[in-house]
Amino acid sequence: MEVVGVDGCRKGWVAVHLVDGMFHRVRVCPSLEEAVDVAAAAAVTVDIPLGLVGNGWRECDLRVRGMLGPLGNTVFRIPPRRVVETVGFDAANALCKEVVGQGLSHQTNSLFPKILEADVLRRAGAHRLYEVHPELSFRTMAGQPLVFSKKTWNGQRLRDRLLAEAGVRLPEDLGPSGKVAVDDVLDAAAAAWTAHRIADDQAMSCPDPPERDEQGEPIAIWY
Repeated sequence: MEVVGVDGCRKGWVAVHLVDGMFHRVRVCPSLEEAVDVAAAAAVTVDIPLGLVGNGWRECDLRVRGMLGPLGNTVFRIPPRRVVETVGFDAANALCKEVVGQGLSHQTNSLFPKILEADVLRRAGAHRLYEVHPELSFRTMAGQPLVFSKKTWNGQRLRDRLLAEAGVRLPEDLGPSGKVAVDDVLDAAAAAWTAHRIADDQAMSCPDPPERDEQGEPIAIWY
């Protein structure tokens, strides 16, 4: 059984493939459409918000922030669709203050192009994608919230060990894809681990049942 986990990176998207729960290969793709276009995959997970609400914040973002302890701030609260679709930080920030009562961070705003890229695929219905957050996946592996950031030595060593203990042993040499940042590969691998759980009917969603967008599509983070 093949599954794919996808995470954004500077060159576009990095996709880690597992077969029967073990590492198979890794790809770096310029577009999300290419990264998720795997006909044989039983499940494809993406570390990017999937599904936008009409008003307020997404429930899954608020809940998962509370589940991650000291790393809760790694979950970005995504505002309503009309804010995400607004071009330019100043305009989007002003609209966000108007509709939810709080402004945007530049980091959240920088996610909007990739969120909209994923939204096009989701709304087209060509791919069945599941949203994940790697820190929630790692928390599930560890049985408790992690303390060290994925940017630190301790944090990266811990995440690599958790993956290995879960059966996902990443090779030392990833070939050309090995030029991708370490934390992006680890995140994609964690996403793939959750994809395997989804395909094996072991995963859970937050919230459960999922929130729904204006088209009735589920909005949830899987783990």
